[in-house]
Amino acid sequence: MSNANPQMKHIVLITLSAAIGGFLFGFDSSVINGANGALKAHFNATDYELAWSVSLALIGAAIGAFFAGRIADAFGRVRCMLFASDLFLLSAIGSGIPFGIPDFIMWRIIGGLGIGMASIIAPIYIAETAPAHLRGRLGSLQQFAIVIGIFVALLSNYLIVRIAGSANNPMFGHIKAWQVMFWVEIIPSVIYGYAAWKLPESPRYLIHKGLLDEAKKVIAKINPDGVDEEVEKIQGSFSNKKPAKFTDLLEVINKKERITPVLWAGLGLAILQQLVGINVIFYYGTMLWQSVGFGESDAFLTSVISSAINLVMTVAAILLVDKLGRKPLLLIGSVGMAVTLSTLTICFMSSGGAALSDSAAFVALIAANLYIAFFAATWGPVMWVMLGEMFNNRIRTIAIAICGLAQWFANFVVTWTFPVLTGEDGIGVGPTYAIYSFFAIFSIFFVAKFIKETKGKQLEDM
Repeated sequence: MSNANPQMKHIVLITLSAAIGGFLFGFDSSVINGANGALKAHFNATDYELAWSVSLALIGAAIGAFFAGRIADAFGRVRCMLFASDLFLLSAIGSGIPFGIPDFIMWRIIGGLGIGMASIIAPIYIAETAPAHLRGRLGSLQQFAIVIGIFVALLSNYLIVRIAGSANNPMFGHIKAWQVMFWVEIIPSVIYGYAAWKLPESPRYLIHKGLLDEAKKVIAKINPDGVDEEVEKIQGSFSNKKPAKFTDLLEVINKKERITPVLWAGLGLAILQQLVGINVIFYYGTMLWQSVGFGESDAFLTSVISSAINLVMTVAAILLVDKLGRKPLLLIGSVGMAVTLSTLTICFMSSGGAALSDSAAFVALIAANLYIAFFAATWGPVMWVMLGEMFNNRIRTIAIAICGLAQWFANFVVTWTFPVLTGEDGIGVGPTYAIYSFFAIFSIFFVAKFIKETKGKQLEDM
């Protein structure tokens, strides 16, 4: 017990420190929820300009995700985190003092680069540091940190609006409430940088670079039994293999190697996680509920409640992912999302574009929060856990970068299209949710056919 507790304390500490990037991921991506309506009014922006203001940050995230693996392989996992923390800090400061839509978009793209890097480097670092029997739970802490970030962002937005009276009202002189919403992010950005600075480097990165003594010290703090054997096993996974390049994935696909189905499975998971429309709730939730008849304060409060449910159900995922396994949770989530999204579609279509009736609004709220619960307990964390562990050592960082790029591009498509599809010239909220329902139904068949269980397997056995 005296040996186990310090080891577990060390493992949890480094995992939590790495997951602060997940917190910023969630905070930075969701803080726009409370500001987008005020931003649109402040700059007299069109639906298309609003769509670009929110969604182009996700292009930055896609770019950050794409290059995060290369940066992590070249300079180390920890330095990659430090770079991400700098990007978050710059974005937080700049987003609160925009002169117009163009420079606001620039600051959001910078934050997006940080989001993309954090989304990739945290699961890589956690997967390479955590022992196999705990990897699912500790990997889920990344998603837990994301949903905490979402919750804190929406809660702080709500509190700021309660103090100011409206997101577009001044709080400090000429500084408006929506500007303060972005400046709150300065605090966790600084904490992330400090925590990353204190982290040990990934032992697999150190071994790959030939720094065996340093790697042994890190492994000894995690698992003091069989350090030399662990080092030899990791070395074996890199031996006689050239450094991974993006062209290696093309060779794998062209030669139809054994790992090709895993690549397609990872891409499918990454894309489908977004095409079910989850981030519409967290990026546009306040506007969505206002558009169907809710007042501003009630819409903000509804978004906070939804994010609280997201938080609680992510805890359930952490408790279940290493017991039930990855694939069963994904199937449960797919079925639950298909049913709840279909219910939302019927509610929104029944209103004919007008405000929901009291009974329809009640059903829609229940369905929306159940939808969030199913996603949070399954697809939210499990997708990131699987991306961190389903690829072998040689291609892991590159494969995750490709999947992260696809995930963020899908996120961009959903985020950009929502205000356009539901705007004055769009198809409406109901038909838009019918699209998300289709992808939720499709995900059931995708998981059943293409996803293989990874619970309890060593990374070197993938």
